[in-house]
Amino acid sequence: MSEPAERERLRYAWRALSVVSMASIVTALGSSSLNVALPEVVRHFHAGAAAASWMLLSFMLANTVLMVVFGRLADLFGRRTLYLCGLATYTGASLLLGFSPGAWWLVGLRVVQAAGGAMLLTNSAAILTDAFPRRHLGRGMGVYIASFSVAQLIGPTLGGFLTHRFGWQWVFWFNVPLGVACLAWGAVTLRRTGGAGQDRGLDVPGNLLVLVSLGGLLFGLSQAGERGWADPVVLAGVVLFAVLLPVFAVVERRSPHPVVDVRLFADRVFALGLLASFLNTVARMAVVLLVALFYQAVHGEDPVSAGLRVLPLPVAAMIASACAGPLHARMSARAAAALGTVTGTAGLAVLLAVVSADGSYAPVCVALVLIGAGSGMFMPANTTALLDELPPHRVGIVNAMRLMVQNTGVVMSTALALSLVTSPLPAALRPSVFAGTLSRLHPAEVGLLVTGYRLALGVMTAISVVAVLTSAGGRRAEPAGRDLARPAGLG
Repeated sequence: MSEPAERERLRYAWRALSVVSMASIVTALGSSSLNVALPEVVRHFHAGAAAASWMLLSFMLANTVLMVVFGRLADLFGRRTLYLCGLATYTGASLLLGFSPGAWWLVGLRVVQAAGGAMLLTNSAAILTDAFPRRHLGRGMGVYIASFSVAQLIGPTLGGFLTHRFGWQWVFWFNVPLGVACLAWGAVTLRRTGGAGQDRGLDVPGNLLVLVSLGGLLFGLSQAGERGWADPVVLAGVVLFAVLLPVFAVVERRSPHPVVDVRLFADRVFALGLLASFLNTVARMAVVLLVALFYQAVHGEDPVSAGLRVLPLPVAAMIASACAGPLHARMSARAAAALGTVTGTAGLAVLLAVVSADGSYAPVCVALVLIGAGSGMFMPANTTALLDELPPHRVGIVNAMRLMVQNTGVVMSTALALSLVTSPLPAALRPSVFAGTLSRLHPAEVGLLVTGYRLALGVMTAISVVAVLTSAGGRRAEPAGRDLARPAGLG
């Protein structure tokens, strides 16, 4: 490519990045702000523990099972159209959520919002991979991931403030003007892209198997916090997934247009990179929710104060993500991902060691900084390593696979953490944890909740240690420095 052509491509790439970053802020605000505002919403609707969990998990479940569908549709019909549809859907759902007449109406509208979020997330990294020259992709991914961290930075504090000052509805409504502005800018900026040409087949059996098997697994996991891990509903979801997984593998091998190209997993480094993404997500994604609930349920703080407590994590993640470009200039993407995993594991270990009902906030702050820095290093590096060098007509579906695995990890992280945190408490007291009233109504039981926190953080730390080993095993031995060899047959 000539130098003027590359400069022109780079100018468009940064404009596309501005759209994608704005959209990522909009979607991340919708989830991170609700984490802190959840007790207020639960109190408003007098919701039980099941409804409280589903306010979070319904979005994650629907978002995850729709990923691969929208990933393939983006490859077929172009990313711009699906991206703008996603922005419109997400923004419209955010508006309607503020008018929810009941807790389960809110859960249903969160599913609609999740469909719009799936259209956006499936396409974001794929749009950047198409737009950026390869040698600038690490910088672009770093800024993109940093935009999520900015939203996580603003979301808990702003969500707590708006809920405390204006009411829970504004947790959703403040997304609307941002969504409208992003939709207008995206319509002007993003270029139309062609579909997959003659490769326009849609793997209907594969998509149905994903919806049924993954949906069953995530539904089962989402019930673990309320019912327990030995409950028949939880076990049925896990068994359904285990039974259908080999069926899905056979169907995908025979499909001319597979929704998940199982040949990718023949590349050991790619498979380990995807596994590292899953394990990192399971180990870390519930930390913001847990810390926000901790300071409300154990210390009796309001949503604004609890939101301020979690600020160090997204600040550190934002700074680390923004530094991804210079970091990638000094080491490979996979080495940077491994370093991030080690840093985050150290943070979880510190948090496990210091969590208590009367401990100082300073060591908790140190732990949150380490976890945030580790996540900020890992996410852009791992994304770059997985998507770099893929053929253009496979970027969308592979990115959808990455996000599907990551979102499955988010659901598992949330379900696992909430079930372990509340497990030492009597079932009748668990709703008071979600409402943030445990320390006021049942002060004698706070010690049991702290025990639950130590149990949850211990399991999360152990999972993160496994992620360290996985990241180390996912480094390629070739000296050429390429991040992902293209498996045979993907061209």
